[in-house]
Amino acid sequence: MRTTIALPALLILSACGGSDNREAGGVSPAEAEALDQAAEMLEAERLPAEAIPPPVAQTPVKPAG
Repeated sequence: MRTTIALPALLILSACGGSDNREAGGVSPAEAEALDQAAEMLEAERLPAEAIPPPVAQTPVKPAG
């Protein structure tokens, strides 16, 4: 008898969640959009590959002694 009362009560309480429409990552749709825009801005400022000089080969350092 107790489980038949507890189960509907749990279902009703679980439906009482917030109405902010959070996504799986824990952010609202507006926050997700702002994060996407910030990522696009950062990627737009990235240097092209030809702007970075190739690595210089280093000669091994011999220990003193």
